[in-house]
Amino acid sequence: MPVEQRHTDELRTDLGSPVIAEPALGPAGRVALVFFAAAVGYFLWTEHRAHVFSLLPWVILALCPLMHVLMHRGHGSHGPRNGAGPSGG
Repeated sequence: MPVEQRHTDELRTDLGSPVIAEPALGPAGRVALVFFAAAVGYFLWTEHRAHVFSLLPWVILALCPLMHVLMHRGHGSHGPRNGAGPSGG
């Protein structure tokens, strides 16, 4: 009898009894992972904050064309349609 995969958490052995997969990390491992990620994030922020702030004006300037394209999507082009101007004539 071949081994069939019923679900990602449950496998059947050759005898048909289910094998339940254990989680990779226990509760203590998850807590340690969260603290490790927080420490890495803190040191990345403190060491590279000057680089991020020096690029901020350029990021804002680069977002202007993107905002222009996305914000004009809903109402068509800039010019009047079918010869009708803003006065409706």
